[in-house]
Amino acid sequence: MKKMSVAEAAEFFGVSREAIHNRVRRGSLQTVVEDGIKYVVVDGTKQQPKRNSQPKTQPKQDDRYYKLLEEQNAKLQARVEKLEDETRSLRDQKEQLLIEERKKIESIYKEKDEQLKAVLNTLSQQFMLQAPQPQEDDAFEAEIEMQEVFEEKKEDGIISLKKYLKRESISKKKAQKIKNRFAKKASKDERVIEIDGKFYLDLVKYDYKGLL
Repeated sequence: MKKMSVAEAAEFFGVSREAIHNRVRRGSLQTVVEDGIKYVVVDGTKQQPKRNSQPKTQPKQDDRYYKLLEEQNAKLQARVEKLEDETRSLRDQKEQLLIEERKKIESIYKEKDEQLKAVLNTLSQQFMLQAPQPQEDDAFEAEIEMQEVFEEKKEDGIISLKKYLKRESISKKKAQKIKNRFAKKASKDERVIEIDGKFYLDLVKYDYKGLL
């Protein structure tokens, strides 16, 4: 049996002084008082391993933990880069689609403009051949007559949709459906001629099956 101070006992067992006091209070360690000083009675044959003699595995555990974090961080970084690439690719595809759609719309309007110019040019030539050269005072009347020719020139196959429906005695309900189809196809179907919001048919040049 050995007598030790609290500090010596703490070092002997590899614990804190508070732990020694707790053991004394619990009765797991005996004490004696000599000359007013409290000593802890220690059985030298039951010496417990000191704290600094614990297995030195903690650094290896820390290394594995940090290595795991690094691997997870690398995976997350790779995923972020992949998502950024996909986002960039989708953005490029969207821009390309917008460019193609714009070109398509421009092509449709260009085709309609050329079609309108051709129709007006044809009507103008026909009018000039059939009508006398208008004087300056008759310019306004000539313009009105040219519009009437465009409206009424049935022998050339060009007729307004309104007059065609009226001529064919088509019911109002069916006529409205036909008008809706023409409005829907106005920018996509070359057979549909639209001028100032009115639709015209070229019965000589086109077959309107599927629209009428």
